[in-house]
Amino acid sequence: MNRHVSGNLLGVKDIEQQPKRRGMRFTLNGALWSLQALFGFFFAGSGFGKVLLYDAALYAAAPRAVAWYAAVPQPLIVFIGACETLGGVGLILPAMTKVKPMLTPLAAVGLTLTMILAAGFHITRSEYALVPANLLLGGVAAFIAVGRWKPRPIAPAPLTTSRALTSFAVLVALALLACVPTWYTMTNVQF
Repeated sequence: MNRHVSGNLLGVKDIEQQPKRRGMRFTLNGALWSLQALFGFFFAGSGFGKVLLYDAALYAAAPRAVAWYAAVPQPLIVFIGACETLGGVGLILPAMTKVKPMLTPLAAVGLTLTMILAAGFHITRSEYALVPANLLLGGVAAFIAVGRWKPRPIAPAPLTTSRALTSFAVLVALALLACVPTWYTMTNVQF
């Protein structure tokens, strides 16, 4: 009866004393960061490959590897590549530095729109095998946009030396792991 009088009807004290689970647990924030990193690297590398097509010789050889390149003017491919590269960087850096972190969901919206347009383009060319990849990439970008817009936004903060150095390291990693291999493949491998 004392227990009811003290207001501890549900045994709150007993619940608080239970040991907390340790180990990894799934969180929306963790999922968003994982997707941002993975897809940021993917879009930066993929987009950089299209940017490299500014070179006339690479552009002339490219349709042998990717058929749809023949149907798109060179400046448009380079523009799409620049958008994808910047979008990939935008998925990571603004959120990491916390400087203008609202740019991260905007980058994701831009990448979503790019993938919707790409899917429509491939449908008009009857390249149905390419559409699922566009829908997957666009869907993940949309998930990141929604997740970073409302449920788990990144709060802005002043740029610190530590965050600036970390961001610089990420840019170097993007260059070394996504852009350099793309450049090497496109300039040294015959299509």
